[in-house]
This record gives sequence, C-alpha cells and structure tokens, in this order.
Amino acid sequence: MDRQPQKIPDKIFEQILAVRETGEANMFDIRAVMRVAYDHDLYELVNFLDDKKHRDIYYQLILSGKR
Repeated sequence: MDRQPQKIPDKIFEQILAVRETGEANMFDIRAVMRVAYDHDLYELVNFLDDKKHRDIYYQLILSGKR
C-alpha cells in the first residue's frame, strides 16, 4: 500500500510564508513559529503545527521549499 505524500493546504502554506516574512522566528523552531503565528492571529497554522503528525511535511517544506 503506497502512501501519498501529504500536501500542505494553501491557507497553511500562506501563513507559513507570512511568519517567515516577519523575520521574528527561526523557522526550524516550531514553538517560536507557533508563537509568532499566534501573535499574528494565524490560528490555523498554530493548530496545524500543534498536531505532531504534520511536523514532517512542515520540515520538508522548510528544508526543500517544495510542497
């Protein structure tokens, strides 16, 4: 059984870019990213990163730039 790689939803992707553009957090520091997202009312991203099963696809995006 082949697992399809998960894709980051568009809204979450946009919120990740918004956090990155602030320059307020190291994007590898999940807790810092969540804090900045929370401070900027990006609650969907906070919830997405709080679910540990999403961390791998988040790190893949940060490392490779590919969704």
